[in-house]
Amino acid sequence: MHRSYQPILPCGNKYLQQKWDHACYLEHRRKVQAAKPTVDNNAPEIFSHLQLKFKKLKLEDERLSNIERNNKKLLEKMSTIMRTTGRVDNISVHKPKSLNREMRHREMQRVTRENQAMQERLKLVEPQYNHLKWLEDWYKSEKYENNITRYPCAWYTVQRLQPKSKARKVKSAKNSEKSKRVQVRTST
Repeated sequence: MHRSYQPILPCGNKYLQQKWDHACYLEHRRKVQAAKPTVDNNAPEIFSHLQLKFKKLKLEDERLSNIERNNKKLLEKMSTIMRTTGRVDNISVHKPKSLNREMRHREMQRVTRENQAMQERLKLVEPQYNHLKWLEDWYKSEKYENNITRYPCAWYTVQRLQPKSKARKVKSAKNSEKSKRVQVRTST
């Protein structure tokens, strides 16, 4: 086998060179197997204070002890009621009355009467401005404006609406032609 071995560098003895190269190769493989990674890809360390959350446990214990204490008080009250005749009477026949109710009611009626009187006076008053004269002045100013402007009033709306109306006529003409074709096909 050493006779067919071709070393990289020239040597005097192919057999010895093959043994040395094989030994170097095995040493290289051993080093590769024993190499430690440079990147730490292990799971992070688990800290107990992050897992247990002592504050939350303490609050939960306090809440449970509070519930237990309230339950105990309620049980004592219920047992007292069961042992005795049960003097629990929480029916209140007293209706709260306002000491100021009549005064407020009279004040509200007075304000209502004043508002109605003011409304009647406003209905009877003649307006000081004549809206018909305002409308007439508006038409006159519009007429003056149309006389001095370069383009007629609302020319852009007229221009914008014209193509749509032509397009509608073209579409309606096409649709009528299609409907005639369909009628002819269905009749044959």
